[in-house]
Amino acid sequence: MPARLTTIGFDADDTLWHNERFFQLTQERFAGLLADHAGRDHLMERLLAAERRNLGHYGYGIKGFVLSMIETALEVTEARVPAPVIGELIAAGHEMLAHPIELLPHAREAVEAVTDTHRVVLITKGDLLDQERKLAQSGLGDLFDAVEIVSEKTPETYRAVFARHGNGADRSMMVGNSVRSDVVPALEAGGWGVHVPHELTWAVEAAEPPAAAERFHSLADLGGLPDLVRGIG
Repeated sequence: MPARLTTIGFDADDTLWHNERFFQLTQERFAGLLADHAGRDHLMERLLAAERRNLGHYGYGIKGFVLSMIETALEVTEARVPAPVIGELIAAGHEMLAHPIELLPHAREAVEAVTDTHRVVLITKGDLLDQERKLAQSGLGDLFDAVEIVSEKTPETYRAVFARHGNGADRSMMVGNSVRSDVVPALEAGGWGVHVPHELTWAVEAAEPPAAAERFHSLADLGGLPDLVRGIG
């Protein structure tokens, strides 16, 4: 009998390496720069609204985040934001784009553990150049049979990716920190969805875990993935 599970997809940001912490640090810097114009909570609400509004224009990633900060700065200052503040925000974006990659615990071991028995695919959202940079710096690139950098993660996305690089979504697993993007649409596509929570989650990615779904699993960290994969068969 063929194996039930043949292909494993991994999310990248905050699943294999840290990412959200740098966004949150930059948000604190943003709040400090605009402290004379808006309280922190109000500013964060306006920024999140801008990010949600701009996803369809800029997609996911640092560049869209910086543009959303600039847009928010213009809004809260009624277009009177000082030019040096805009310069600081652009500089903060450059620093984020140059920040070294820090792998999460068990990331390399988990990917290595399944490469001999399964096809392994990296499936990530975000800016193409930045995601390629992070993958190259991570040292994990050679472990993947394929890399897919997509604009959005939907059931259709997973069906297409796992058809190209596997035996279809029903024989595939998606592993990631986002219930909204990594788990729910993978389950809806017919595959397994494995949630590996990160301590920091962007509000846009928040969703309730589908605990009743037959193919849903949750792990404390990636260290438990090899045993889960072996158990599924």
